[in-house]
Amino acid sequence: MVVFENKAILKLLLVCLFVQFSVSAANFFQPFNVTYDHRALIIDGKRRMLISGGIHYPRATPQMWPDLIAKSKEGGADVIESYTFWNGHEPVRGQYNFEGRFDLVKFVKLVGDNGLYFLLRIGPYVCAEWNFGGFPVWLRDIPGIEFRTDNEPFKREMQRFVTKIVDLMREEKLFSWQGGPIILLQIENEYGNMEGSYGQKGKEYVRWAANMALGLGAGVPWVMCKQTDAPGDIIDTCNNYYCDGYKPNSPNKPTIWTENWDGWYTSWGGRLPHRPVEDLAFAVARFFQRGGSLMNYYMYFGGTNFGRTSGGPFYITSYDYDAPIDEYGLRSEPKWGHLKDLHAAIKLCERALVAADSPQYMKLGPRQEVCARRFLGNNMQAHVYWENTQSTVLNITLSESQSACSAFLANIDEHNTATVTFRGKSYSLPPWSVSILPDCSNVAFNTAK
Repeated sequence: MVVFENKAILKLLLVCLFVQFSVSAANFFQPFNVTYDHRALIIDGKRRMLISGGIHYPRATPQMWPDLIAKSKEGGADVIESYTFWNGHEPVRGQYNFEGRFDLVKFVKLVGDNGLYFLLRIGPYVCAEWNFGGFPVWLRDIPGIEFRTDNEPFKREMQRFVTKIVDLMREEKLFSWQGGPIILLQIENEYGNMEGSYGQKGKEYVRWAANMALGLGAGVPWVMCKQTDAPGDIIDTCNNYYCDGYKPNSPNKPTIWTENWDGWYTSWGGRLPHRPVEDLAFAVARFFQRGGSLMNYYMYFGGTNFGRTSGGPFYITSYDYDAPIDEYGLRSEPKWGHLKDLHAAIKLCERALVAADSPQYMKLGPRQEVCARRFLGNNMQAHVYWENTQSTVLNITLSESQSACSAFLANIDEHNTATVTFRGKSYSLPPWSVSILPDCSNVAFNTAK
C-alpha cells in the first residue's frame, strides 16, 4: 500500500489523471481532416455521402439528448446538425450561459460519443422560428447598430460571438482535426433572401462575413445557405423542399442540402403541418440520384419552444415539425421507419456514388405516338453510377471484385405508374417515385412503397 504523505503531490497526481481522462474522453475519432471537391466532402481522404439529422439542443432537455442522438443514428444518420442560439448563450452582454439546455459542449460530445459527425451552424442570426431569430435583445440598444449589413457596431458584436463559439469548440478539442466530431460550420443564414434590400452594403457584408469566418482558423469547411454569391472558399447550399436541381455557384464545390423541410412550424390557430413520407423520400432519393452529397433533415427532431423562445408571429410552443422523431422523443411512424430503409438503400450505393464524378443519364422508354405515352416516356429517368469510371456504356458486366454499379430509376409523373426496361429487365415504377438499385439490377427500395 502506498501512503501519500505529501498532499500536494497527491493533488497533482489527481489533477494529472483528470486531465488525461478529459483529453482521452474528447478523442471521439482519430484526428482527421475535412476538405471537399466538386463531388463531396472528403473525410480523412475519402469522399462521403452523408445523411444528417437536425436536432436543436435547447429544444429538448439534456436528459433527452442521448436517446435522441441514438434514435438518429439507428435511423441512418451520419451527422447531427444544430444552430447555435446567441440570445440563449449570451442573455446579458459579456455574461455567457453554456449550462442546462444550452450546454452546447455536452451536446456535441454526446454526438461524438455515438460516432456521429456534427454540422454546427453558428449564424449567429438563425431564424429557426426562434425569438428574435436568435439575436439577444440587448443588441438593439447598441448605439448606431444596424443588423446584418456592413455596419461596424453589428459586425463587431457578431465577430465577438462567432469567435467565442469557435474558440470554445477548439478549446474542447471538438473539431475533426483534433479528434472531435465537427466537420462543417455555417456562417450567416439565408441572407440571400434579404441581401438585395441592403444594396452594395449587403454584398460587402457577405464578403466580410465569409472572410471573418475563414480567418478564425477553425480548420473545417464553412457553408452559407441560400447564398448564391457565397465567396470562393465558402460552399453555398440549398434550403428547400426539393433540392435535386440545385447546383452550387462553382464547379469546384459539392452539392449540399442544409435544410430539407420534412414538415413545417405551426402558428396559433393554424393547421398542423404534414409532409407525406413518400414525397420526402422521393426528394431525398432524387437529390442523391442527381449528384447531391450531404442532405440534412430540418428537422429530424423538432422539440419544444421552452419559455419565451417561440418566434413570431404567434408560433406555438410545439416545434414538432412533423419530424421523424416527435416532440416527445418518440419515433413518428411511418416516417422514421420508411426513411431508415431509404438511408440503408442509399448507403448500399455509396461505393459507386463516391467513385463516379457524375452519373450516366438516360431516358427510359421509347417515345410513343400517343401524346400521353410520349409524356410518360419523358418522365422516366435513370441515373447510373459505377466505380469503373473508364466505362462509357451502360450494358457492361461488373463484378464485385472489379467495380460497383448503382442505379436510380425515377418516375416523375405524379399520377401514372410506368413499366420501364433497364439493362434488359422490366421494372414497375409507381407515380412520383424512385427505385434504388444498389447493384444496377435488384430493387432495394422504392420511395413510394
